[in-house]
Formats: sequence, C-alpha cells, structure tokens
Amino acid sequence: MSLLGTTLPVGNVQALAADEVTADLIERYIQPDIDTHAVLAEHSDDVPVIDLGKLLSPESAEAETAKLKFACAEWGFFQVVNHGVPDEVIAGVKRDMEKFFQLPLDVKNAYAQRPGDLQGYGQAFVLSDDQKLDWGDMFALYTQPPQIRDMTYWPTKPHTFRTSIEEYSSELMKLAYSVAAFIAKTLDADPELVADKNVVQTLKLNYYPQCSSTPGKVLGISPHSDGSFLTILLDVNAVQGLQIRRHGAWIPVKPRTDAFLVNVGDLLEIMTNGKYKSIEHRATVDAHKERLSIAAFHAPKLDGIISPSLVSMEEKVLYKTMGVGEYSKLYLATKLDGKKALDHAKLSGI
Repeated sequence: MSLLGTTLPVGNVQALAADEVTADLIERYIQPDIDTHAVLAEHSDDVPVIDLGKLLSPESAEAETAKLKFACAEWGFFQVVNHGVPDEVIAGVKRDMEKFFQLPLDVKNAYAQRPGDLQGYGQAFVLSDDQKLDWGDMFALYTQPPQIRDMTYWPTKPHTFRTSIEEYSSELMKLAYSVAAFIAKTLDADPELVADKNVVQTLKLNYYPQCSSTPGKVLGISPHSDGSFLTILLDVNAVQGLQIRRHGAWIPVKPRTDAFLVNVGDLLEIMTNGKYKSIEHRATVDAHKERLSIAAFHAPKLDGIISPSLVSMEEKVLYKTMGVGEYSKLYLATKLDGKKALDHAKLSGI
C-alpha cells in the first residue's frame, strides 16, 4: 500500500489560516477556474435519499431498490438513512477527530506523512512545486484489513482515538458491504461479484479551515472523482461545503445529521461499463467556519482485477480490464483534475 504513490510536503493550512494571510501566501491557493460553472443552491435538497430499512423490508424493497438504481445511474451520489451504525460510534469518532485537529501542530506533525507514503498527516496529490494547492489538511490511515495497518501512524492522543477509529472502521465495512449487496440487486448481479469481502478500506479525515480573506477563490479539495469502488462520507460538524457536478453545474449537498453520503467510485463505473457514474465533486470553503469530514474509501485488494464484467451481449465495452493496483497507481500519480484518471481506463476510440 505504501508504494502506491507519493506527495510533496507542503505547509500546514490550519496554521496558515490562524495567522494573517497575506496576498503572497494565498496566491498559490487561488483557483482561477472556480467560477466556470454555475452553483445551483436551490437544488441542494435534490440528492436522492435511500432508506436501508426499506431495502430490507419485503413490502418496500422493490420501490427502494428502484430508487437506488436511479441514484447510482443518474446522480452517482445518495444519502443513506437508517444505516445501522450506532450513534455512539459516530459520536466517538467525531469527538476524537475534532480533538486531534485541535492539538498543537508539533503534536500532529509527529504523525506526518513520511517520504514515499500517503498515510499520515499532511496533503495528497501534490505532484509539482508550482501547482495550485487545496485549502485543507488531511489525516489518512489504511484501516482494513487489519494486517495492512501501520500503527506508528495511529495517534495516542486523544487517548480514545485508536478505539474510536477501530470501531468506526469496522462499522463502515459492514455498511459498505450491505450497500454493495443492494447495488448488486439493482444490476441483477451475483452479490458476491459486487459485494466482495476482500476489500481494502482507507479512512481520510479532512480538515478545511475557514478562509475569511478569499473564501470564494479557494477550494478545500479540487474537482475530482474517487478512485475507489464505493466511498462513504460522514459530515462531522454539519458545515456545508461538498458540491456535486451535475448537468454542467455544481449542486451543493446539504449535510444531514442522520445520514451518510455514499458515492460511486471509478472502479464501480468501470465494472458497470458506465451504467453507474463516478461523479466529479469538490469541497468549497466557508468564510467563518471550519469544516470537518471523514471519507471512507472501499476498493478491492490491489492484486485484484477490475473489468466491465456487468455487460450484456448487446453492449459495447467501454473500459479496459486492469489490475486494481495498476489503476490505483495511475490515479494517485495524477493531480486532482476531474475524471482525468478514469479517462485513461477507457478503450481507445471511445
């Protein structure tokens, strides 16, 4: 896992935001194309909501499965309610994440990314000294299966951090498997083909500081699709920031305290031959409030193969068959830029 990619070290944004930000300092974070597409705030409640309880009930399963199919094919994103993750597990990981990012910088830097590794505290996808930077810090951990963990990256402060992450990670694996199994039903596919239990999970804790000087000119994370199979996002402090690109415009996602946000990743788009869409998204920054979120990325093990396996005889195959590790290296070697990595997985002439 540690050989998948690397990133250049950059300054801590949380510390930068705490000081008076000069024009020279902010320049590298200014995104020139941030206003290229309209933002349709009036559609922020339109993201589909899927009720896991209804998927499990014989009386409502058919209708809710149809909603899930529509969400995957037309939106690539959906909110999941009645997800079964215990409230105390969610509260614990939220509490400890907030406490971690409140620690002094030198304490957090004890868990900084090491050269050649994407785990730890820092940033990702920084591949040149002149590219534009995102207004955010992250803390990434390889969490599942347990044998891939490097415990030297797991903080001992706050003292409950490791327990909280362990419990949350385990619950998210159960949720990811359930959601993937229901997605398989929407495709009339063998659940074991889609809901593979040989899964690698990475947690990325995101911290987007407020930016009072130029909030409309910086991004917490640049437009991209996810190189995962499924991503499950938890909004930690209910500050709006995530936006989905749909029909050429940006749709803000209104955080729900009772839901997880799930999105289709590139690998699921490849497997479904483009029937289910991995959608571009980005994170904007608030002028007055920090925003925190936790993204759980789920993908097959690196020695697995991903291919457009759910294809009928009449369909034209759109994507290559690739090794999961091969695609992951390609994804991590490209700075965030829409669906550029996925374009490399398309067959020539498509």
